[in-house]
Amino acid sequence: MRKSGWTVATGLGSLVLLLTACGGSSSSTSTTGAASDSATQGTAVSSASTGSSSTSSSPASTANAGATQSSSAPKQTAEAQPSSNAGVTFPPVGTTVLIVQHSNLGWVMAKADGYVVYTYAKDSKNGAPTCTGSCASVWAPVTGMPKAGPADNFPGSFGVVTGTGGQKVITYNGYPLYTFVGAKPLSTKGNGLDGVWHVIMLSESDISGA
Repeated sequence: MRKSGWTVATGLGSLVLLLTACGGSSSSTSTTGAASDSATQGTAVSSASTGSSSTSSSPASTANAGATQSSSAPKQTAEAQPSSNAGVTFPPVGTTVLIVQHSNLGWVMAKADGYVVYTYAKDSKNGAPTCTGSCASVWAPVTGMPKAGPADNFPGSFGVVTGTGGQKVITYNGYPLYTFVGAKPLSTKGNGLDGVWHVIMLSESDISGA
């Protein structure tokens, strides 16, 4: 009888110890789970905070990148414009253009600036000009390289002879040409002067398309 009671008491004590052990284990497990959940939530909050920070700084970074690209963009410069004289040709320097010009006497030879030209009766064909010194101060020799105007067809021919000081004087049909100093363009008042100065008469047919 004593042995059976002892046995029952021993069995009850073992059961209490077992239940206590199970209860402690369950409490420990709950505590560990709660700590784990707290750590997980902390990590999620930290991640969310980091993402928010990155998102808020993105516009500023984009703006800075845009400013950098704008400052590094090449500047445009004005291109050279084509000249309005493109395709226009001019006579070489030293060229004297002679044209057929209408005057009060009719069609005569003149320089492109309108000054009528003359021949001197005392000159010899293909010879040097004889109007020199004081004569040349009134009757200036026409110098340079002769060229007919683009619309003019002279019946005679131009040439060049060497005058005083080595200057090249233009001739027409071998005779040196002169202009009357002080005369106005298209003026022919020197014609017949002293019986030795004469304009070179031409016709309208010497002008192309006339």
